[in-house]
Amino acid sequence: METEDRLLTPGEVASLFRVDPKTVTRWAAAGRIGSIRTPGGHRRFRESEVRALLEGENGAQGFDSGPGA
Repeated sequence: METEDRLLTPGEVASLFRVDPKTVTRWAAAGRIGSIRTPGGHRRFRESEVRALLEGENGAQGFDSGPGA
């Protein structure tokens, strides 16, 4: 069984990756990062997944949304 994981807001994830919260929302919409929807429709992100991406992507490399990145 899965252990309970802390859920982060787009703003919290954005500060970890040093990007705008809208960028995090775009990543989720594109399937680049998993998200959970609250009953109110807001996105939340599993802290363990976010930390793994930070460590595995070496500070968000590969997540650049700009052309030619």
